[in-house]
Amino acid sequence: MPLLKTLRPTLPVLIGVSLMLTLSMGLRQSLGIFMQPLTHDVGISISEFTLAIAVQNLAWGFLQPLAGGLTVRYGFRPVMVVGAVFYIAGLILMAGAHGLLAVMIGGGVLIGTSLACTAAAIAMSVAARAVPETVRSTVLGIVSAAGSLGALLSAPIGQVLNQDLGWRAGLIGFVVLALGMIPAAWFAGRVDAVPLPKPSSDQIDDVSAGTAVSMAFGNPSFVVMTCAYFVCGMQLVFITTHLPTYLAICGMDPMLSAETLGVIGGFNVLGSLFFGWAGGRWNKLALLGGIYITRSLVLALYFMMPPTPATTLVFGAFMGFLWLGVGPLVAGAVAELFGLQWQAMIQGLAFMSHQIGSFLGAYGGGLIYDALGSYNMAWRIGVAVGLSAGIIQVTFALLRPTAAPPVLRTA
Repeated sequence: MPLLKTLRPTLPVLIGVSLMLTLSMGLRQSLGIFMQPLTHDVGISISEFTLAIAVQNLAWGFLQPLAGGLTVRYGFRPVMVVGAVFYIAGLILMAGAHGLLAVMIGGGVLIGTSLACTAAAIAMSVAARAVPETVRSTVLGIVSAAGSLGALLSAPIGQVLNQDLGWRAGLIGFVVLALGMIPAAWFAGRVDAVPLPKPSSDQIDDVSAGTAVSMAFGNPSFVVMTCAYFVCGMQLVFITTHLPTYLAICGMDPMLSAETLGVIGGFNVLGSLFFGWAGGRWNKLALLGGIYITRSLVLALYFMMPPTPATTLVFGAFMGFLWLGVGPLVAGAVAELFGLQWQAMIQGLAFMSHQIGSFLGAYGGGLIYDALGSYNMAWRIGVAVGLSAGIIQVTFALLRPTAAPPVLRTA
């Protein structure tokens, strides 16, 4: 098998970064399970809890370019290990919360800072550096798929502990899971010893961070991708934060939300593998636009009908397939456009847009619910913005196609 033979020297790095990503993303995606019992016990509103999640997303987004820049100066290992420690501290603070401040600092600032050091942008940059360009898109899809498995584990564990022992026990269970991020980050840090490949003539090599930023925002393809990335964050965080509450309002079994998040995680694996493979063959930016359009249509169809367990699980399957498939496409596009040296930082710049959307999806959804008593206006806004962004992204990608990626030779 040519792919396995190519990857064998860097398997410890890829396994470590995959485990780190799956724990980082899985735990974060499952925090919405605790929203109702936590807000009731601590005495805060739904919008205050979602404000903490919104702060998490802003901290993650605005610190992501800084974390990416620090990897150029200090290497990936120290950045990822410190991020893992921050994650554990944030969960401990949330588990012991007795008011909004602890939820805001623990679930907002500390976990948000950790995600900037341990989640998709850093993980994808590690994976991209560890492997040859011929297999990069496929490997990014595999790592993204591994990052999807966390919700399959954390959501059911969190829900069972929450129902049987209370939300504080559920968060302590998450602390135990998060401890595994430290050795995973250490092994992934072996990528610091992998030399950078020689960049092509149109990629960024030895330049300052300021010059790299200027070159990125001077590239029209990057600017359009970054603007469209906004809708990705808005839709996904709206679902992970508010779906449990929406299902509870509709009288569904509380376990259904955890089961749906688990289904999302499972189909994430298939979607990430597919779009990693597809990104190695077709225009990555056009595929991104297609994801945004399809995701918006699925969102509209689900919220237009009264939810049932069957339709909710089907919704989770479709959304899961379209969930983290954006990861390998964005990472691959940034690597193709600008090279690997500043990939983590430039990808972080695009991710800032994603996280502004995440802020609005979490906090805006909470505000709309508190003001109107339903999520109808929130999902309609999400669908309209998603369709617009997807159409613009596809149109621009087809008018300004990028070069075809290299293909692994099997003979």
